[in-house]
Amino acid sequence: MPIGCGDAPVFPGDVILGDSDGVIVIPANLADEIAEEAWEMTAFEDFVTEQVTGGMGIYGLYPATNEQTMVDFAAWRKIKGR
Repeated sequence: MPIGCGDAPVFPGDVILGDSDGVIVIPANLADEIAEEAWEMTAFEDFVTEQVTGGMGIYGLYPATNEQTMVDFAAWRKIKGR
């Protein structure tokens, strides 16, 4: 049976995700899409972290406003198998 939590509806099958920042409810019909986006963002942020740790500046890298960033990211993913 659906419930209300913090003025938000929660339906059976929804995903509840909690961490040290708080708790969110992900509607069941969006869970796969959101998980895929989170996976992609995590890979990109790992790439950025590696680049910055290696001495690269942040401008054009994050956010990826330099076209070369996405070319480099694609190559990084291929090497890392991600």
